[in-house]
Amino acid sequence: MKVGCLGGGQLGRMLALAGHPLRLRFTFWDNNAEAPAGHLGKLMVGHYNDPAILQRFAKAVEVITFEFENVPVDSAYYLAQRHPLYPPARALEVSQDRLQEKILFRRLGIPTPDFLPIESRNDLTQGLRSMGLPAVLKTRRFGYDGKGQFVLRKRGDSARAWEALGGVPLLLEAFVPFRRELSVLAVRDRKGHHAFYPLVENLHREGILRRSLAPAPGLKPKLQALAERHAVRVLDELNYVGVLAIEFFEFRGKLLANEMAPRVHNSGHWTIEGAETSQFENHMRAVAGLPLGPTAATGHSAMFNLIGELPDTEAILRVPGAHLHIYGKRPGLKRKLGHVTVNFPTLASVQRAMKTLQPLAGL
Repeated sequence: MKVGCLGGGQLGRMLALAGHPLRLRFTFWDNNAEAPAGHLGKLMVGHYNDPAILQRFAKAVEVITFEFENVPVDSAYYLAQRHPLYPPARALEVSQDRLQEKILFRRLGIPTPDFLPIESRNDLTQGLRSMGLPAVLKTRRFGYDGKGQFVLRKRGDSARAWEALGGVPLLLEAFVPFRRELSVLAVRDRKGHHAFYPLVENLHREGILRRSLAPAPGLKPKLQALAERHAVRVLDELNYVGVLAIEFFEFRGKLLANEMAPRVHNSGHWTIEGAETSQFENHMRAVAGLPLGPTAATGHSAMFNLIGELPDTEAILRVPGAHLHIYGKRPGLKRKLGHVTVNFPTLASVQRAMKTLQPLAGL
């Protein structure tokens, strides 16, 4: 089957690595001629609104997916009229606007932090009066890895926040003193069957995911079941096909939905070594109309992102049980260049390996 993938970054690369054994062949479309996935399939380079590339891309493929959510929605709908597009364009459209995302969650009965749309400086002033401090001001669109966000802790922060983010539609959210950040990875196939990976505990710094632990330590079946119920509502509402990630705050025994990603997700990289079927393989199975694979964790895993510059890779590989993934990207500030995973039968063994890996990964 000829698969078209919008985006050719590290997620596209890992999708192709999982898809090739399934006899899937890939054409990637990226605006970067050095896209990491480019050597694993054909690569078309140019802007995602380019009508000539849109036509060439559509002629070259049979089914289409994407590996990042900032694909122009108009292009997605154009392609969806010509080939199956999974996940659907509506999921892409909703996920691109944090306000619409929160409205969807609330409509489906999924709790979220309190939020208010912000269009003007006066909206911000009034919003802070009603919501109080601390609070988080976010751009509604094009925010990821901590970009487009400002935490307001005192009154004087509002002017600086508006100066930094004002001029585009914004969202004001109540600050949640959460116990921890969790994410669930869910997958739905073309026939509507669901599968779920165990909840993952995530550690962020400067808005960027640094470490994931799977399954989340101390995970109770009740919390896992709650996350799965929330995910099913979103999957079925959107007639979703593929992997969906939802990030939550665990707060007073509840899960508050923070945001969703309509694609394979950084917090699921551990599944390559740590689950019976990786998120990448299951995404491609769903997209290609194949049966889903089992999602159970095989023991306990920790995943560390390698940010900005690559560490001593030999030192990492000397850590027993370490699996290193390098993406082939140029070093750059806050840029994800790779990740390392360890997987052991017990959490205690994982924690021992973490003590060695954390300084190597910059933690």
